[in-house]
Amino acid sequence: MMRRSRFLVLAGLALAVLVAPVKASDPMGVYCVVEKVVFEPADCPDRAQVWGACAVALPQPGGQFKAPARGYFYYSIPTGKEDTVRAEWADLKGVAGKGDAVGFGSRYGGGVGRFRPTTEAVAKPDPYPLNIGVVKLGKYGPLPADLLESLRKAAGVK
Repeated sequence: MMRRSRFLVLAGLALAVLVAPVKASDPMGVYCVVEKVVFEPADCPDRAQVWGACAVALPQPGGQFKAPARGYFYYSIPTGKEDTVRAEWADLKGVAGKGDAVGFGSRYGGGVGRFRPTTEAVAKPDPYPLNIGVVKLGKYGPLPADLLESLRKAAGVK
């Protein structure tokens, strides 16, 4: 009887450990207060410029981001992903100019492309990084407390 009770207790503890939620680091590749999105060509884009104040994720685990800065990403559509990418670009355009922070891309597996300063000429797009779509800031767990405030400040939004 004692042996069975001990087994049940240990089995229960093992099960509790297995089903306990595991906190992963933030998977987002970039958080951005999008100011504008420019489609090229406008009617059925193959490229997009995403302008705003952005914090790009550092590749190592731990949820760290570079300091927010103003600039832009310049993207092209990876072959075979046209509908998905255009839908995400439409989501980005939908939040542009509203002061809301969104995340996209992945901190793992290829990054988010090159974040360019506002003074750099638009040339040589990077492939758009697909991940889990365009998401609102903080959906996948806590971020640095000041990230949203820093992004909004960099974008000039109150």
